[in-house]
Amino acid sequence: MSAGTPLFRHMVPDEKLWHSAKMKKLHRTVRLLYTGQSQRARRFRYGQIVFDAVTIVYFIATAALPTTPVMTALNIGLGLLIALDLVARFWISENLRRELMRIYTLADMVVVLSLMLAPLITENFAFLRVLRGLRLIHAYQVLRDLRRESLFFRHHEDAILAMVNLFVFIFVTTSFVFVLAFDEEGGVAGYIDALYFTVSTLTTTGFGDITMTTTSGKLLSVFIMVVGVALFVQLVRAIFQPSKIKHKCPECGLNRHEPDAVHCKHCGDLLNIETEGDSAT
Repeated sequence: MSAGTPLFRHMVPDEKLWHSAKMKKLHRTVRLLYTGQSQRARRFRYGQIVFDAVTIVYFIATAALPTTPVMTALNIGLGLLIALDLVARFWISENLRRELMRIYTLADMVVVLSLMLAPLITENFAFLRVLRGLRLIHAYQVLRDLRRESLFFRHHEDAILAMVNLFVFIFVTTSFVFVLAFDEEGGVAGYIDALYFTVSTLTTTGFGDITMTTTSGKLLSVFIMVVGVALFVQLVRAIFQPSKIKHKCPECGLNRHEPDAVHCKHCGDLLNIETEGDSAT
């Protein structure tokens, strides 16, 4: 027994080193999936984009539907998947504080809490349900991936970003309007009424058939008009103004140029902007 004890003690550090090496390898694999340029990493990120799109559509489609046991189980499953993605992003982040302060990270944390706590809370469930609309904010993470992956997106980024801004604003605001003023009616009809009110207020059409009577409702209407009109004007301007691409000039730092620009219009330095055809010379 005494002869075996030293041997056992020598095996413990080796086992720790083995586990440490495995964790480092796993960390490197996860980091390459999120940030690498291999075909495997690209497929993984495209899968993330599809998952984000599906969850966003799911939360919009089920915002006004009564909760069933199947929907509760599906919500918990989605919450676990989103939480797993959060943990992975935290693990590979070089600056955890900056990652925690990203708007889509905060939105994902709120969504996970709303999905996991909803089955345990019976009162004020509508408020927890509306928090799932914050998943729309994760669309900005999708845009970051597309900026890296798609040349078409980089050439039309201003218009696409303006559309996403307006889309996120409309459906997040619609969710709040639904809970604030239309949840008593319930169902899809109530949600459509909330969407109708949001869009008519945003465009300042003001048909008057649906109005807010409470103080909080009137303040929400003012917010929708002020912010919504600004976002709508931004979208129109992005569509009709000549598009520019983000590319930082190595000499002067100017980061907005025409897609076919060869030289920086500010300093004249060569740009070498990536194009769909031949490279710039």
